[in-house]
Amino acid sequence: QVQLVESGGGLVQAGGSLRLSCAASGSIFSINAMGWYRQAPGKERELVARITSDGTIIYAGSVKGRFTISRSSAENTAYLQMNSLKPEDTAVYYCRCTAQTMGARVPNFYWGQGTQVTVSS
Repeated sequence: QVQLVESGGGLVQAGGSLRLSCAASGSIFSINAMGWYRQAPGKERELVARITSDGTIIYAGSVKGRFTISRSSAENTAYLQMNSLKPEDTAVYYCRCTAQTMGARVPNFYWGQGTQVTVSS
């Protein structure tokens, strides 16, 4: 199993910044990708940013140029630097990890518990 622990959410004024962290632990053989998703009240969960083991990165159009995803392979940790935050960025942010555990034949994906990000106007 893989456990994901997120941190870094909170309340910030519009235009401010926050940095989210997601640390993966457990019987990990390899991590294929780590990503951040968010879900606002009444809306579906959506991809924010994702980074693969070979460094390929994708961003949602709404955050491109403002958010930066990065990863520390040595620490099995992903980060999301969020700048120029807007009220519409308010949501619960979830970390997702695609990983292969020891003894598993195929990778699986795992979710964190979520961290609240609130941007006031």
